[in-house]
Amino acid sequence: MPLEPKQKDFPRIRSALTFYRVCAIITGTLLLLLCLEVIFKYTPIGLELELGGSHGFLALVPVGTVTGVNLSTGLLIVHGWFYVVYLFSCFQLWSRMRWNFTRFVLLALGGIIPFLSFFLESRTAREVTAYLAAREAALVTQPAEATHQ
Repeated sequence: MPLEPKQKDFPRIRSALTFYRVCAIITGTLLLLLCLEVIFKYTPIGLELELGGSHGFLALVPVGTVTGVNLSTGLLIVHGWFYVVYLFSCFQLWSRMRWNFTRFVLLALGGIIPFLSFFLESRTAREVTAYLAAREAALVTQPAEATHQ
């Protein structure tokens, strides 16, 4: 019999779900920007994003000619660190929902496969919300246990 979340953990699960949803959207967006950056930099296009260089405030410049802040490298760093935050949010939700380890791996893949985090975020939110609503409805309809005097 699989373990189920305890009723006292429902508020924590809702909080973990909200944190996960925010992290999934941010991580997914950063991953899509990172994919665009890779396409621009490592294809014959050969461009990088520069901030405050000799070409103006924000510019696409040929690879290796960045004179300002290299936003392409910055994007790599930001996504990498935010992926760690995303993994923490996945772990938090996974452990509170008491899912199997395969589910955690699937959630973790959302931060490295483009578009997967958006799909998983909506599916997971629907599933967790429905689960909590069903469990709370079942608790309300159960007769109150007799108290011992």
